[in-house]
Amino acid sequence: MTSAAPALSVLDLVPVRTGQTSAETIAASLSLAATADRLGYRRYWFAEHHNMPAVASTTPPVLIAAAATRTSRMRLGSGGVMLPNHAPLIVAEQFAALEAIAPGRIDLGLGRAPGSDPVITQLLRGSGTTSDVEQFPRHVQDITLLLSGEGAQVQFTSGGEYTVRSTPAATGVPEVWLLGSSDYSAQLAAAQGLPYVFANHFSGQGLERALDLYRSGYRPSEAHPEPKTFLTVNAVAAPTQEEAEARALPQLRMMARLRLNKPLNALETVDEAAAAESDPATDQVVSAARERWFVGTGESVAAEVRAFAATHRVDEVMLSPVAGAYASEPMDAAAGRALTLELVAAAL
Repeated sequence: MTSAAPALSVLDLVPVRTGQTSAETIAASLSLAATADRLGYRRYWFAEHHNMPAVASTTPPVLIAAAATRTSRMRLGSGGVMLPNHAPLIVAEQFAALEAIAPGRIDLGLGRAPGSDPVITQLLRGSGTTSDVEQFPRHVQDITLLLSGEGAQVQFTSGGEYTVRSTPAATGVPEVWLLGSSDYSAQLAAAQGLPYVFANHFSGQGLERALDLYRSGYRPSEAHPEPKTFLTVNAVAAPTQEEAEARALPQLRMMARLRLNKPLNALETVDEAAAAESDPATDQVVSAARERWFVGTGESVAAEVRAFAATHRVDEVMLSPVAGAYASEPMDAAAGRALTLELVAAAL
């Protein structure tokens, strides 16, 4: 337990609101990344999701490269690359190039889930999802070897060897993290001596068990002699509690649509969410999700972040700023999300 203020980081799903184009959406997120860098946030990660009307973070490596041109200090990474969708060599090559673009600032977060439906995975890989998921541990090892200076060795059945490197002359390597929302990834990260993040912003169930499994089963590696982890949380901060609750509602309603298997659409504006008719099922999901989110003034959210970090013995908390925007706010600005980062950083 510690009373010191934890470091702050950002998880960005690049949300698309009503009437917003992809260009405006990405411009808003790049502006948010520059804001986070200016405010002293430790790292900024982009998620990977596909074919979702309200999410434009389809390709983390491209977004990371763009964010590298708008930032100078904080680490940039993926939260995460969904490995069943991609060949390990492609992932290693992309992140080796990113490390060359922004030396010492790149994180490679790897996830085991496809991040979408089986149709999208089929289109991305041209193969079924099951076999790739089952090969996740080996693919993680392959990527770490490909990123190393020595590279990976391909063994021929004839007895020969073939060396493969992700880049010709690396001077550094990205930091590889395993991400997950179940016991599996926690145990795998512990076994391979890798940093680990539990997807608390998405699941929230099983956090304590996952952390205990990771810490108690950790096998030290050369790069990471001790376990390394942080926490993710959904957060909305505003000058008043009332405004914060209003800005949280669009994402809460989107979460309800996802959980209830309703058709997805672009993220509602704060105005649309306030005027929308609801139903008991939606209200129940919204209420349950709201209990796990940190919503309030900068001071109250900061206090929750500090207590949460102390309870789970971490020195870093990654905020997923889920504040919605009013219809009157500019399309190419992050609006409420930037306000959340500013207010929480100032309070901490």
